[in-house]
Formats: sequence, structure tokens, C-alpha cells
Amino acid sequence: MPLPASGPREPMHFRKIDMQGYRRPDGLYEIEGRLTDTKSDPFTVDVEGHTIAPGNYLHDMWVRLVVDEDLLVHEASACTDASPYGECPQAAPGIARLKGARIESGWRAAIQQRLGGAQGCTHMRELLFTMGSAAYQTLAPIRRHKNMALDRKGHPIKLDSCLAYRSEGELARHKWPAFYTGPASSDSSSGHR
Repeated sequence: MPLPASGPREPMHFRKIDMQGYRRPDGLYEIEGRLTDTKSDPFTVDVEGHTIAPGNYLHDMWVRLVVDEDLLVHEASACTDASPYGECPQAAPGIARLKGARIESGWRAAIQQRLGGAQGCTHMRELLFTMGSAAYQTLAPIRRHKNMALDRKGHPIKLDSCLAYRSEGELARHKWPAFYTGPASSDSSSGHR
């Protein structure tokens, strides 16, 4: 179902985020993300005084994470193919500081700690936040098969991570009955447990 119709408007900014997950022959997995920004009108970068033409990339940035089945980051690399300022590409090598971090609860905090503020690039951090979800999706079939979809306390990782996976919801009742916290079914003859 599409969004409701909007009123008159004119395009101004286009951001595209693309992510891919890959399995490597060495047992590791690569998650690649790319973020691009373009404008519909000429965009002048005031500090340096140059103008970026409509449709040309204001930002074109790539990040690659190499993770294992436990979502531990073994390698992290990045590159900047387009940016508004000459200094921007200098942030890319800092991504390597994510080596040793784990994509789990606290992923955003780990990114902020290692790459926050002047240590890194705002747009690469935004990309990395989302790459955590892409890593989960890439490894979901493998982790599910090996019953690795549990946190360190033995609780399902997905439990209470969103509305659909809330502990008192129907999905939790069917998928993880031991962790279901909603009301007991009043009609056991309906086929629901």
C-alpha cells in the first residue's frame, strides 16, 4: 500500500542507501553499504565556494564490515568517492576502529564511542547504524539454524525489538511461548496455545 497522496511539492534532496550481504569461502561474511546524496538544484558549498550540479553526488560513501557468525567485526573499511569538502575522505580510515566490536545491543553506542563527533563522518555513522540490521538479516538463516538467535542470557534476540516481536504479542506467543508475557488464551479449543 503506498503512502497517502501528498499535496503539491517539488523535489529537493535524494538519499539512497543500498546494502548487500555476502558469504565468503573462509567462513566470514561481508556486509557492504553505500550512501549517496544528490540535490535537485545546484548546491553551493560555501566554505570552498564550488557548486555541485543537480544529480551529481554530494555524498558517495561506501563501508564494508567483515563479521563472523557471532556478529563480531573482524575488519571494517570505508571509502569516500564524493563529498562536499576536501577533508571528508580523511574519515574513512577511522572505520577500522570498529574491529573487535560486536553487532548487538549497544551497536550504536559502540559506533559513537569509536567514531563519534570529530573522530568520524556523520554520514558513515548513519550508514553503519543501519548496517547492523543488514548484518542480522544476512546471517538470520545461519544463526537460526545454529540456534544463535539468542542473547547471552538465553533470550531471543528479536524479542521486544519491535512491535511485531513484542513479548505480549501473538508472534511471541507462537514463536517463543516460554517468553510470552501477554494474556493467556481464554479459548483453548480455538487451536491457539
